[in-house]
Amino acid sequence: MSDQERVAFLRAELARHNEAYFTNDAPTIPDAEYDALARELRRLEEEHPELRDEHSVSGTVGAPRASVFDPVEHAVAMLSLDNVFDVEELRTWSDRVAKSLEHDAETLRFVVEPKIDGLALSIAYEDGVLVQAATRGDGRVGEDVTENVRTIKNVPTRLGAVGRFEVRGEVFLARDDFIAMNAEQVAAGLKEFANPRNAAAGSLRQKNPAVSAARPLSFLAYQLLDPDGRLEVTYYSETIRQLAEWGFLVAGESRIEEGAAAMIERSDWFQAHRHDLRYDIDGAVIKVDELALRERVGFTSRAPRWAIARKFPPEERTTRLLAIEVSIGRTGRATPFAVLEPVVVAGSTVSMATLHNQDQVAAKDVRPGDLVVVRKAGDVIPEVVGAVSEPGRRRAKKWTFPATCPECGQPLVRRGEESDTYCVNPTCPAQLLEQIVHFASRGALDIEGLGEQRVAQLLAAGLINDVADLFGLRVADLEGLEGWGELSATSLVRELEKAKTAPLSRVLVGLGIRHVGPVAARELARRFSHYDELAGAPLEVLEAVDGIGPVIAQSLYQYVRDEETRERVERFKAAGLTLRESTTASSLAATLAGRAVVVTGAVPGYTREGAEAAIVARGGTSPGSVSKKTYCVVVGEAPGAAKVTKATDLGVPLVAASEFETLLATGTWTITLN
Repeated sequence: MSDQERVAFLRAELARHNEAYFTNDAPTIPDAEYDALARELRRLEEEHPELRDEHSVSGTVGAPRASVFDPVEHAVAMLSLDNVFDVEELRTWSDRVAKSLEHDAETLRFVVEPKIDGLALSIAYEDGVLVQAATRGDGRVGEDVTENVRTIKNVPTRLGAVGRFEVRGEVFLARDDFIAMNAEQVAAGLKEFANPRNAAAGSLRQKNPAVSAARPLSFLAYQLLDPDGRLEVTYYSETIRQLAEWGFLVAGESRIEEGAAAMIERSDWFQAHRHDLRYDIDGAVIKVDELALRERVGFTSRAPRWAIARKFPPEERTTRLLAIEVSIGRTGRATPFAVLEPVVVAGSTVSMATLHNQDQVAAKDVRPGDLVVVRKAGDVIPEVVGAVSEPGRRRAKKWTFPATCPECGQPLVRRGEESDTYCVNPTCPAQLLEQIVHFASRGALDIEGLGEQRVAQLLAAGLINDVADLFGLRVADLEGLEGWGELSATSLVRELEKAKTAPLSRVLVGLGIRHVGPVAARELARRFSHYDELAGAPLEVLEAVDGIGPVIAQSLYQYVRDEETRERVERFKAAGLTLRESTTASSLAATLAGRAVVVTGAVPGYTREGAEAAIVARGGTSPGSVSKKTYCVVVGEAPGAAKVTKATDLGVPLVAASEFETLLATGTWTITLN
């Protein structure tokens, strides 16, 4: 695989995992594995500048909001944090910050906090009254969860303060609360929640606030925004004290440390005491305390330079491997997994763990009956690390990968040099189940009430055999099934009717086209307004779409020309699916349609986020970096020297900030800087 193909593959994979984690609250790989993929992509983009793309997931935060909630545009972007993984990387970061400030790292004042594994949330107050709460979303636009947040018992609804304030923090489930909630699930005969983070996110993102109210959610505050400048503070730690005075829960374990050595020591303390806290953490967050110094250090396009997250290594436990089995996913990928004697790892009971693929099982040489090491990388997805030596104990024979699919009995094959094994039977029932579940999932068409159990029931009853069959379901078909009544049947049919107008980008995600994740789907839907335009596009046209490239283009080109795909799409059309990207009506002319405008420095009358929003509102994009595709660079007060230099080197026009309004109104300007 060439570097170009690897970059395209990594972007598609990371986009898919972002959707699973941030939108569906259902991560599919461990954090450590995700971090490795992200670091590889950033390395390749740094080594090959010609492969960089302003829309790459390496520069994005979170994932797009789901359609369940109304959108909320953040006045100030909710950025992510860059990660380091050991003491040396942490020391390098502190030295870099100190150098940029012309300080010694031992003279800087840091705040060291726990990195809570929860759901990021922003709560807005006006004159002391809670007026809106929103999730992070993609960092720019989140989900309105105001009514749900009002049900969280430790969130103050009034502050006793005048003016506008925004409080940011993390929604979480304390360990004891999570254990108690799972006990209630078991007592009620319901499925247990996998881990506190997913349970907290899923509990908050409920259409019915009463469901959120019934869950023991908590909120921990770690940031206070003061857009009116009412607070006279010098240090970040002073804002945390103010939050505590207003009644917010803040991290009592946080410490102010003078110098890098003390800061590193405190981050070590969090690693050693991570299980002594009432909530799950997966690292420590380190921030420069003095606000004026933060302004000087600045930001990248996705993260502040004055803060860093030190991620802790995965936790490990030993248990007995009872059996190795294979599951079949929606693409036919056969994934081996371990059946284990239950063991508590990172606060939850693990009875199954992934073994990734055939080569990993062989390399780890784990066999049924072995004592094995299990870890939860990022405290989310369990995996088997390897076998523990037991001298004198006879081991079972080496486990061999099955030659046939355990679900349909058809051959399992490997594709080229790939490490994964696939069932290539398109009618495999396991694939079909997962395909339909994915099609209806929150990240795709978001059909409420169509989870895995109901899909399995519909398949068993012979009511559906393909995603297109969903749109032929009628209330009378469903009412006769066990557990269904008129109300639930009518609700699902109504959801299916609503899904017919789903944006093309969501339909493309739902179809599960190989390598086409949510980021690629949005770019394709932006270029082709209707599915028929996309299906008729030549290969070279697909390759020319921003963020697509040859790997994704080839996969898509083959998919849309497959006879089964053609037949499915015709059935979609007959059922009334629009297969068209939705557009939002706007009174603003699209003067910057398809153009990338970079803003550097302060533009009079606009915040940084406001300037970017104004560009997007007129059809343009506002990436954080300059490339040969950049239309122009707006240069404000105290601009970034690197951006100006790169624009000059590439011949990209530099536009005076005084011309910004003219640029928005007309798409051009009169004053170009030298």
